[in-house]
Amino acid sequence: EVQLVESGGGSVEAGGSLSLSCTASGFSFAYTNVGWYRQAPGTACQLVARISDGKPGRPGFAAGRFTIARDNAKNMISLQMDKLKVEDTAVYYCAAGPLIPTVDLPSCRDRSVSYWGQGTQVSVSS
Repeated sequence: EVQLVESGGGSVEAGGSLSLSCTASGFSFAYTNVGWYRQAPGTACQLVARISDGKPGRPGFAAGRFTIARDNAKNMISLQMDKLKVEDTAVYYCAAGPLIPTVDLPSCRDRSVSYWGQGTQVSVSS
């Protein structure tokens, strides 16, 4: 059974930091692309960071604040989030598969991504 299990969400004040982790099982993790997305109520599912074909990438809003990493020996993906802002409040999802799209998706269950985690809430207060 394929599983992606996230941990590490929670509440923090603006300017603070949180670290998310995602443990994968049930597929060949080392040979697939990975990423993190987020979705706030009423908005699209937005890419936060990805590692695609071995290259890390992130959109402009994440530059200098969010860092993605993977540990193939542990089948883990991590997301370090620093300098958090109120607008970073969302449910964060880890993702894995051949494609990790950079465009906004209708939901963080979109079938363009092979595997999704269950999501973890990140809340940033002012």
